[in-house]
Amino acid sequence: MTSEADLALLRRFEPVLRCTRGEKFFPMDVATYVDMCSLWVQRPNQLPQRLVPQGELTLDLLGEHRVHGNGAVYFLKFIEPMNLRDLATQRLRDLREEFGFGQSDNVFHAGPGRLARVGYSSRFVDALFNLTLLARGRVPGDTAVAAALAYKQMMAEAEVYRYYGRVVRQSSWIALQYWFFYPFNDWRSGFFGANDHEADWEMIYVYLYEDDDGSVQPEWVAYASHDYSGDDLRRRWDDPDLEKVGEHPVVYPGAGSHASYYERGEYLTELELPLIKPVVEFIDQAQTFWERNILYRNTTVTRQAKWSNFSIFKIPFIDYARGDGLSIGPGADRPWSEPMLLDESQGWLSQYRGLWGLYTKDPLSGEDAPAGPMFNRDGSVRQSWYAPLGWSGLVKVSPPNKRLAQIERQRQVLADHKQELKVQINEQRQVLLGLGIERGAMQDQPYMRQRIAEHEEKMTAVARKLDELKAELSTDEALDQALQQYAQRIHEGVRGPARGHLRRIHHPMSEEGMRVNRFAETWAAISIGLLMVGFVLVLLFASQFLLLGLGTLLTVFVFIEATFRGRINRLLNSVTVALAIVAALLLFFRFFWEIVVVAVLVAGTYIMWQNIRELRH
Repeated sequence: MTSEADLALLRRFEPVLRCTRGEKFFPMDVATYVDMCSLWVQRPNQLPQRLVPQGELTLDLLGEHRVHGNGAVYFLKFIEPMNLRDLATQRLRDLREEFGFGQSDNVFHAGPGRLARVGYSSRFVDALFNLTLLARGRVPGDTAVAAALAYKQMMAEAEVYRYYGRVVRQSSWIALQYWFFYPFNDWRSGFFGANDHEADWEMIYVYLYEDDDGSVQPEWVAYASHDYSGDDLRRRWDDPDLEKVGEHPVVYPGAGSHASYYERGEYLTELELPLIKPVVEFIDQAQTFWERNILYRNTTVTRQAKWSNFSIFKIPFIDYARGDGLSIGPGADRPWSEPMLLDESQGWLSQYRGLWGLYTKDPLSGEDAPAGPMFNRDGSVRQSWYAPLGWSGLVKVSPPNKRLAQIERQRQVLADHKQELKVQINEQRQVLLGLGIERGAMQDQPYMRQRIAEHEEKMTAVARKLDELKAELSTDEALDQALQQYAQRIHEGVRGPARGHLRRIHHPMSEEGMRVNRFAETWAAISIGLLMVGFVLVLLFASQFLLLGLGTLLTVFVFIEATFRGRINRLLNSVTVALAIVAALLLFFRFFWEIVVVAVLVAGTYIMWQNIRELRH
């Protein structure tokens, strides 16, 4: 296909971005950004070295081959932090706008606090995260202000809203990839999120297939989002949550984070600390085992239920995707400028494996800038680049017009396997019959007693193998019948459920979940700090009553928390049950031997009664 045909496809399905009020950065032209940057290299155990100063860097120069040894990290620097006077002036201007004294209508208001929506454990982990932010690499807060001013100046000179497109044809699918480049991610400083970093590459896919009449039809979309992967990224074109303007899918970018969502709203997301990831994985596996084998063994509960509660080892943040700010795209506030096609012959795309912004040496990588569309931060190629179908779990799905043929191929594979099983079943049956004949012949030969025992073991093993083959054949026959029924439904035009592939669904918080009174917000904000201060006070002034003091402190905090969350009755019931269990355990240990004696007497009496009852019958 020609580049003109690819561009036409990209323009036909180009997305509509609906941003949140308060967003300061929007998809822009990368050449303009690079013109404002300097290029640096960071070698191990050395100070950063500037390779190309600001004002001299171009996309062509960025794509040149460079060698600075193993462990060298290349990065761009977009902006320098502001001096104190300019920062104070800008902060005053922002405060005037926030409190209604300015002219801007692009002011963000957080609404209900995020910490009021989660429990104590999540707040405690959040406090630890904030404390570590002071010690690890981070982007200075005034850098976000300077970046916003620089971006505003660039837009004043040339207002450009651009995406970078790529068309990939694999396995009868046509994958349209849309990349959006933001000059800055100010999620932390602008929207109380997890991180700030220079530069931000975000991406969505639209998946098409060519129908039998030669027309191109949309079937799936996939939006990159924080902690989602595989099938959970993908929605079918007829999914009711997928909003569209004609053939243009609507994307709700998170404010500052620029993650992509299908619905407008506020998303309570959680970020995992890498240091405790093994603990989290163990607890997730234990929870899955508990729910599958014990809690929901006899119920029809979907897999989404497991994810309804946030892990105590993950840090909660709110991603605001309200869609009440600037919109970009067809029929929106601003149109897209002419898109740019990505091609691996472009050196800045395929040769530059460095970071597109400041390298802070953050051990969690949250404050480091990302690499370009092709690469991860470590220089490896992104899965979303080399495997667009595998990235969204679509590699196992056929286009609709290819599905009947694929079913027939699968039925043929199944038929071949069933034939092999029948042959093996017949062979094992003959072996078993032969062993049975030999066993009968040895029956009246006392000197072959040892051989008879060996024969019986062989017969048991062959019989077990025969049962396994028959069970496998039965399963194959049931699967073949299911494939026939599936093919019939497809032939009749019946589509399966649009969300049958999903394990976790991106849904914003409900209105009920966002209703938190002002006291609850204030309490959530100060509770962990108060608990730490209270612990120190008890340790300093009442150390002789340490356990009693800590117990009282925790009790007061728990009751306050339960009161403002409307769970006081539930708490009292839980406390009552807990006290009853403790009392039962105390009685058990106090009268352990007496309980054992009574239990043995009762068991012995029951056994004698059962045996005598059997004799009478």
